[in-house]
Amino acid sequence: MSKQNFSFYLKTAIKGAAMGAANVIPGVSGGTIALITGIFERLINAIKSFDVKALKLLLTGKFKEFADHIDLAFLVSLFAGVGIAIISLAKLFKFLFENHPIYIWAFFFGLVIASVFFVGKTVKKWNASSIVSLIIGTAVAVSISVLTPASENNSFIYLLFCGVVAICSMILPGLSGSFVLILLGNYQLVMINAVSELNVKVLLPVAIGAGVGLVAFSHFLSWLLKKYHNQTIALLSGFIAGSLGILWPWKEAVTKQFGEKIKTVDYNYYLPNLDGGFYLALFFIILGIASIVATELTANKKHQNA
Repeated sequence: MSKQNFSFYLKTAIKGAAMGAANVIPGVSGGTIALITGIFERLINAIKSFDVKALKLLLTGKFKEFADHIDLAFLVSLFAGVGIAIISLAKLFKFLFENHPIYIWAFFFGLVIASVFFVGKTVKKWNASSIVSLIIGTAVAVSISVLTPASENNSFIYLLFCGVVAICSMILPGLSGSFVLILLGNYQLVMINAVSELNVKVLLPVAIGAGVGLVAFSHFLSWLLKKYHNQTIALLSGFIAGSLGILWPWKEAVTKQFGEKIKTVDYNYYLPNLDGGFYLALFFIILGIASIVATELTANKKHQNA
């Protein structure tokens, strides 16, 4: 592997780590990170390449052609970063949510505010259909945010379903896979307990569902991006904008006890007091915005130098 290729795949792994970190946070989408960092469409196209041709290449022993067809090096680098981040950050984010919730919510609130702007900029032509798509995307995301969460369910079929639905939302900017797991009642079971304990009985059916859902949904999304690019990006921008309500930093968790476990099922939102804590949270919002601005400026500079 050349030095240039190694550098590219290392950066891809870092982007994957950012996606994995985002997916651990309820309300933040790894798809948003993929879109902002410029790898979203490549990711969708790579995933959808798991088709009949790929299977034939694999079964006939044409491994190099198979790897090229599915963009294997890119996918391995990306998902290695995702996996490392999810496993390593699950306990850290659990600590932060328990001890400094306002500040971590504030950072991601700022990150998503900037994301709406920069993703919206990639729409080449804003017309009536694009505006309607933006409104629909925003309405869908807001509607999802006010749904009542279900109860925890560890049955094999339900965990398969959780994997399918969560992975589809994880690759959609603005729709958080973790938040969807909250709505399905299994966030604590899957993202905290099972990941921290590496519980295969829970993780295996979720992974199977995620794999099937990921390939099927990527075909549909790739078709949309090719056929209706502006409307699709506008729709995704709406998804991101609609998720801002979930990320509002000043809120109190509404919890419910399920057996021995206490879960967050909703939030009561409030306006902040103008004290030191508010200004520190404001700093983290600005830091989140600055992170996306810096990412965008760096990407533009590299594009111009290419």
